[in-house]
Amino acid sequence: MLSDDEVAHIHHEAKRLLQQYGMKVLLPEAREIYRAGGALVDGDMVRIPTEVVDDALALAPPEVHVGAPDPAKAITFGGRHVNFLPVGGPPFVSDLDNGRRPGTLEDYENFVRLFQGIDVLHANTPFIEAQDIPVDIRHLATMRSQLTLTDKPAFLFTRGRQRVFDMFEMLRIRHGLAEDEFIDTPIVWANINTNSPRQLDIPMALGIIDFARAGQVCSMTPFTLAGAMAPVSLAGALLLQHAEAVAAITLAQLTRAGAPVIYGGFTSNVDLRSGSPAFGTPEAIKGAVVSGQLARLIGVPWRSSGSSASTIEDAQGAWETMFNLQGAIRGGANLILHSAGWQEGGLVASFEKLILDTEILQTIVESWQPVDMSEAELAFDAIAGVEPGGHFFGEAHTLERFETAFYEPLVATRASFEQWVEEGELDARHRANAVWKQRLADYEQPPIDEAIATELDDFVNRRIAEGGAAPD
Repeated sequence: MLSDDEVAHIHHEAKRLLQQYGMKVLLPEAREIYRAGGALVDGDMVRIPTEVVDDALALAPPEVHVGAPDPAKAITFGGRHVNFLPVGGPPFVSDLDNGRRPGTLEDYENFVRLFQGIDVLHANTPFIEAQDIPVDIRHLATMRSQLTLTDKPAFLFTRGRQRVFDMFEMLRIRHGLAEDEFIDTPIVWANINTNSPRQLDIPMALGIIDFARAGQVCSMTPFTLAGAMAPVSLAGALLLQHAEAVAAITLAQLTRAGAPVIYGGFTSNVDLRSGSPAFGTPEAIKGAVVSGQLARLIGVPWRSSGSSASTIEDAQGAWETMFNLQGAIRGGANLILHSAGWQEGGLVASFEKLILDTEILQTIVESWQPVDMSEAELAFDAIAGVEPGGHFFGEAHTLERFETAFYEPLVATRASFEQWVEEGELDARHRANAVWKQRLADYEQPPIDEAIATELDDFVNRRIAEGGAAPD
């Protein structure tokens, strides 16, 4: 999207912005880490010299391996690895049966169960907010659900130091790791957002520091929506995004050299008539491609998103998600968050859209598979054996491949109009509704050692009895 010189110019100007004007950092501990690393601190403002940024970026690893309870489901962020992740964090949930409503722990766990059975989704996210669980103990309930209902890599919110430490302890129990082993074994990832423009708040700064010290993976994602929290020009929004992401990565490396980090890109735009976020826009596509160029310039993995502003599972929701995914994939994203289930600009997680978007992802991944050019697949003899004007339906070559020749749709139908009417005139939303219900019915919980499950329960029950932990 940009020339090498233009990408380098954004990087240069971002470093100039940090050196001359800096970031507002609300956590005193973070300011002291910056100061010890060579930054200039004046009250809440931290100005970071260019050489400090350069030295810090040189320490960040280009690839990060993230373990899972099932070792076969471990993943890698960086290089040419692509990882699709489901929706994360909406306060509301929706489905065709119960409508739009506040999320509950039951909803959260149902998303986890569905996620476990979808191979094209690779790591946990916050899914939805379980609002029926008191906030002081919500992190304990949702992490226990993650660690018992799925065996893929974990996620946790950085909403306070004690909450993070609680979840670190649960992760150590689940993986059977001593504290020193945990620090050298990335098994969980988190996402922090800067408060654009140019501010880092207390819980986000704590998260960067705590994850760096623990050797766990942190994605640094500025929330740069052009026209609102970032300049209305795309170039300006990308400059601000890059400066904030680089400042956050620098804090992680000053905390612990070599801390595993991810460059987060979430630049899109708002509707200037309403102020609402817009996704799947031409600006978002271009922003994602440039974000990939910037991440590769500094040599770290990067995170993008598949998102939609649509209020229901309709054509708008499909094309916005597809376009956002297109930008992320063209940009070479290693972690694509909100790839399935995100709706209404992040306010809603939809069960039907989770399934519809999974169809999109499976189709994308299948299209990446190489063409088999073996002699058998080239089918010379089969072609020669069919008379001109004939057909291949009954040929041995076809019958041998009948069950595996093509991608089998999850939701899409190829029925005739008459058959579609006879089957109830179901649109894609209603077919997706039937799919997620059937998958929940077929869910099988992954195995977990009984002693580990007991230790997890004991820890959670003890921490609940102690009152849990409030957000910082």
